[in-house]
Amino acid sequence: MTILIEQPRLEIQSEERKVHAEETNELVLDGGFPLPQKLSQDGFHAPDINSFGKAFRVYDAESERQKTVEEFYKKQHINQTYEFVKRMREEYAKFDKTEMGIWECCELLNEVVDDSDPDLDEPQIQHLLQSAEAIRKDYPNEDWLHLTALIHDLGKILLLPSFGELPQWAVVGDTFPLGCAFDESNVHHKYFKENADYNNPAYNTKYGIYPNGVGLDNVMMSFGHDDYMYMVAKENKSTLPSAALFIIRYHSFYPLHKEGAYTHLMNEEDVENLKWLKIFNKYDLYSKSKVRVDVEEVKPYYMSLIEKYFPANLKW
Repeated sequence: MTILIEQPRLEIQSEERKVHAEETNELVLDGGFPLPQKLSQDGFHAPDINSFGKAFRVYDAESERQKTVEEFYKKQHINQTYEFVKRMREEYAKFDKTEMGIWECCELLNEVVDDSDPDLDEPQIQHLLQSAEAIRKDYPNEDWLHLTALIHDLGKILLLPSFGELPQWAVVGDTFPLGCAFDESNVHHKYFKENADYNNPAYNTKYGIYPNGVGLDNVMMSFGHDDYMYMVAKENKSTLPSAALFIIRYHSFYPLHKEGAYTHLMNEEDVENLKWLKIFNKYDLYSKSKVRVDVEEVKPYYMSLIEKYFPANLKW
């Protein structure tokens, strides 16, 4: 599926690292999914502080949590190379780890805590439901977006023993392209200097191995839960629209959707899907809370969406 947009006025300014969009008509997904133009007055409002009482996505504050996060990014930036990602994608494209349903996978996340996240130390299942419920409240008719929020982090099962027990730096954290220069908008950019690709002349220019406007589907991204869940959804023939798959694959690509970097790699479809990702991101980032969702109360609704968009059992 693709996103159809009626007569938009869109300007990409990669030099200024900004994406500007002015929509004059309703945005519509194939299959009739409309893109809401604005939130209602009673809609979700982003809080000013995270569950630790700090500003969101602050990576240089002095605290034990921040030290853990910085050490994580040091390891990630050093070890995520083009060749490493190529090997990991080949390994996990076998889909030979197990077969299970989406909700069963959600329950597996109860023991997972993301060391790269400075804003939350709650079990991941709560973050999934917090994001999904916040979106559901504001956009009650976009059920595909509710389900996308529920499943967007399921790839974090890669941290568990039965899925390879990969190190945190190979599963979570902000994502970034390989095969071209590491943009300075990446958090803790200084550690890329120890990456084997940093001084490789084939990879260390703005475009690297990619032509202008190549499309993000053709770009090698750092490996992690985003790419893995995208691969699982594609392999198991999910009927979610392309905007949902784009959100799943690039929701951790903060250098793009927060800083406006790497826009020279995008094609027209990426530009349209990015609008959905920016809507989603507010809920992904700012709905993190110590207030827990009653899992059993909301489970029947999400089970109905899983049945609508996925087979009963998936290969992982």
